[in-house]
Amino acid sequence: MPDRHGPYRRIRFLLEIDGVEKAGFSRCSLPTARTDVIEYREGNDPPTPRRLGGLGRHDPLVLESGVTDGSLALYEWRKLVEQGKLDEARRPIAVVLLDEEDSSGPRWELRDAWPSRYVAPDLDADRSEVAIERLGIVHEGMERTA
Repeated sequence: MPDRHGPYRRIRFLLEIDGVEKAGFSRCSLPTARTDVIEYREGNDPPTPRRLGGLGRHDPLVLESGVTDGSLALYEWRKLVEQGKLDEARRPIAVVLLDEEDSSGPRWELRDAWPSRYVAPDLDADRSEVAIERLGIVHEGMERTA
């Protein structure tokens, strides 16, 4: 039985991307959610403005994975956007944190997600690092469901 008195470790996670068969990622940067602040003041108000809520914003989800010889799933997904097939490219995504026994823990769900940015790996013959590709995914809202 895992120790649930402490927080989850961030080294075990799973991504569920509808229609994309890609098993693992080395890094996943979850988006920041924020609300724009609108300052407002009328002439007879005190000299401190009121703060009103504006538009809600979500940063992109960033995924990183090692390049393998046969996995074109992420690139093919991005290619749909480049071809102007944005409606076809929109997918639900879930990021699931796993506990020590691989049971599902906290879950973040993203609506209408699509890849807005693909970054091919840097290649350098003088280094012994793994080739990593990055995918920036925009979405229209995030919700923590568990």
